[in-house]
Amino acid sequence: MNYSDNELLNAAKELMRTEANEILHSADHIGLEVVNAAREIFACDGRVVVVGLGKSGHVGRKISATLASLGTPSFFLHAAEAFHGDLGMVRREDVGLFISNSGASSEIVALLPHFRRTGAKMIAITGSMTSPLAQHSDIIINAHVDTEGDPLQLAPMSSTTLELAIGDAIATLVATLRGLRREDFAMYHPGGSLGRRLLTQVADVMGTGERLPVIKTGVTVKDALFVITGKGYGAACVVDDDGALVGIFTDGDLRRLMEKSGNDAFSTKIEDAMTKTPKTISPKALAAEAVRVMEEKEISVLVAVEDGKPVGIVHIHELLRAGIA
Repeated sequence: MNYSDNELLNAAKELMRTEANEILHSADHIGLEVVNAAREIFACDGRVVVVGLGKSGHVGRKISATLASLGTPSFFLHAAEAFHGDLGMVRREDVGLFISNSGASSEIVALLPHFRRTGAKMIAITGSMTSPLAQHSDIIINAHVDTEGDPLQLAPMSSTTLELAIGDAIATLVATLRGLRREDFAMYHPGGSLGRRLLTQVADVMGTGERLPVIKTGVTVKDALFVITGKGYGAACVVDDDGALVGIFTDGDLRRLMEKSGNDAFSTKIEDAMTKTPKTISPKALAAEAVRVMEEKEISVLVAVEDGKPVGIVHIHELLRAGIA
């Protein structure tokens, strides 16, 4: 059959509205059972065993991954695979989170006695409150939908979308009960951009030792230039005889000095040309904080200081390479 672009677009929008309306309807009617489910999971000493089959199984995998990413140990148990050895992973201290629209799939129903025998608590997200799953669960969350949105009313669409939304709601409540912080989340995602931003310290990216450009007071600007160009930071830390930071000399300082003094700039003492109150940062500070300071002060380099002495230097380019900026 031939359909116009507008007809197909309207069909897509109608499906999305149907799914959204089912979620809104559920949000208006859901009760403390979702809170009780979250508290049960929060209090459990084991893991959350998310059980599902078919399309609900795919949703279950995502819910299990979300729980784990928010600090709740969880794994997915395929209802059909469970009878071929995977049931050995379920322990008394675990909580079973069953996801099934009908609540009557033979594979799901067959698992219920085993969970009862182990003593694990059971939470059901199901579209049928009279199903065997609902009857044998400790906590039941109604995921009933009036329409799937599929023109044939055969493919799970609204039901799986609602199951996912309920699972996300539970995971969010558990994370709230745990007092999850951004830093905690980063610990579970060390390879992601957020993890890098929240875990990487200045010390992890700064130049130290031979890479640290340091000059003493008393030298000339000409002498300082050899250090600046040799280290590649476009700047040098200026220290006194005790090694304490007293200033910084940058490419910008040199340009301003040459505009003012011309060729005489090179014979100027460094203490007369340097910036005497440089912005500094602790090597233990987050690299993201270094980016914030650089952006706020419109500078490209920061000196890391401990006990008043420079221990490192960090350039915005290093932060970009590290995926921080």
